[in-house]
Amino acid sequence: MASTQERERERQAPAAKDAPPLGPRELARWVWRQLTSMRTALILLFLLAVASIPGTLIPQRRINPVTVAEFVRNNPGLSRWYERFGLFDVFGSPWFGAIYLLLLVSLLGCILPRTLAHWRLIRSRPPVAPRRLERLSVHRSWTTDTPPDQVLAAARERLRAARYRVVADEAPVGSPGSSGSSGSAGSAGSSLSAERGYLREVGNLLFHMAIVVVLVGVAIGSLFGFRGTVLVVVGNGFANTVTQYDGYQSGGLFKESQLAPFSFTVKSFRVKFATNGEESGSPRSFDAALAYAPHPGATTRDYHLRINHPLHVDGTQIHLSGHGYAPRFTVRDGTGKVAFSGPVPFLPQDANFSSTGVVKVPDARPKQFGFEGFFLPTGMIDQQRGPISAFPDALRPMVFLTGYTGNLGLDEGVPQSVYSLDKTRLTQLEGGDGPWRKSLEPGQTASLPGGGSIRFDGYTRWVNLQISSNPGAPVALVGAVLALAGLLLSLVVRRRRVWVRVGTDDGRTVVAIAGMDKGERLSSRAPGVARAAPDEGDRAEREGRSGPAGADDGETRDLAVEIDRIAADLPGRAAPAGEESP
Repeated sequence: MASTQERERERQAPAAKDAPPLGPRELARWVWRQLTSMRTALILLFLLAVASIPGTLIPQRRINPVTVAEFVRNNPGLSRWYERFGLFDVFGSPWFGAIYLLLLVSLLGCILPRTLAHWRLIRSRPPVAPRRLERLSVHRSWTTDTPPDQVLAAARERLRAARYRVVADEAPVGSPGSSGSSGSAGSAGSSLSAERGYLREVGNLLFHMAIVVVLVGVAIGSLFGFRGTVLVVVGNGFANTVTQYDGYQSGGLFKESQLAPFSFTVKSFRVKFATNGEESGSPRSFDAALAYAPHPGATTRDYHLRINHPLHVDGTQIHLSGHGYAPRFTVRDGTGKVAFSGPVPFLPQDANFSSTGVVKVPDARPKQFGFEGFFLPTGMIDQQRGPISAFPDALRPMVFLTGYTGNLGLDEGVPQSVYSLDKTRLTQLEGGDGPWRKSLEPGQTASLPGGGSIRFDGYTRWVNLQISSNPGAPVALVGAVLALAGLLLSLVVRRRRVWVRVGTDDGRTVVAIAGMDKGERLSSRAPGVARAAPDEGDRAEREGRSGPAGADDGETRDLAVEIDRIAADLPGRAAPAGEESP
């Protein structure tokens, strides 16, 4: 008994375990089918969106290397992991590029077969009328003395005026023995099959193709463009060469010789902050006055650079992306000579522009000087928090300094950040009652232990500029416009079918008209079929009776209104749904 049951189970068991393994061609074909499925495309699109999140939360070198340098200085351990996974350059990392490329291939593999199938669908005829039109969700029927040919001609003209594609079916239709029944056109008659709304699928295809266009545009910009950032103190200039950038990244097919040979000088920078109400301290406007020359020897031109109003020079855009303060100092060494004089950019730490920075004096003698500073635009002393800035504008500028002496390590060829101080070979200056620390206001001078002095001369503003060239931007813009157009088409246009059947009964013309909104399940006719399958009308009848996929009461009411309008223009008088006129 047991052996008989075992043999029965083995007989009914699937033979998959005995099937030969997939060969290279079959495996490649299976992988391609999986990659080009719509489900895979949606998964890849979701992964691309998720992969973009770190690029918005973590500072990026392409956008603001100053912020990245500050983050690395404050979080050295975490920064090593970020560097390892490319999180400081998410959109240029290999893993992001792999998702990007797979999504592009998957979309193309989905779109091309669907386009071919839709083209074949447009060329094929609408499905024949169902046997019993009265079983569809929306139908009308009536009798008239007008000859059948005239009714059909009027129906064809009315449907074409409503932008339907109309096909006539002259074969006898109707259910045998159903003469005189409601909705029947008698034992023999003619019918019209009409369909419209092909632009709905065109909109879907256009939307997906537009996504490909956007991806191609972004790829063109990444390969043939560049992006750099530079911090420029007001009064200083910039020439468009790689060595002038604080951060610079270019596409794989972009050459440094392609950089536009422009130059500019930041003449001034103005910023206005709100002074009243809950938004006090919020920035109101930014305005940097530039004097630029498109190429060497050209006449200098003026331009007011503002947020969202970049300067365009020979295909290159210059954006204003940030600003801050650069306190000015004059440092004398132990011999009494001026070892340093000029502005030093400090990095903002909060909304009130409390800023930190360092002053390095490698030319001081007999030993080098280094200072860590804290700049407050509107300085005040809080009893609990200590020195703070009460407002982002420079109403009462103050600077707090801590000094060091020794070897700064700048002569050993090892690159250092200009915003941090390597104190491994430095000794903190000592005052009479502990470490040397001073607070200074503009014009004040502090003496240094062992000789020398430092004077706070005031402040200058700096601006952070993003300079880039993106030849793929117009392509991406066209893709975005096409995506919007495709989305509107897919939302506004409805796939709809209408059938008109005309026959005779007891010497009078019997007219029946019905329609249905076409759901996705009804649009899955096999590509390449020149004529509808014999059971297409029956399937439409079943779907229409239960309502097409995705249909709701609003769509049914809209369809009923359209059927009534078409019927009103035909000979005779339409009765309410499911009834015959006398």
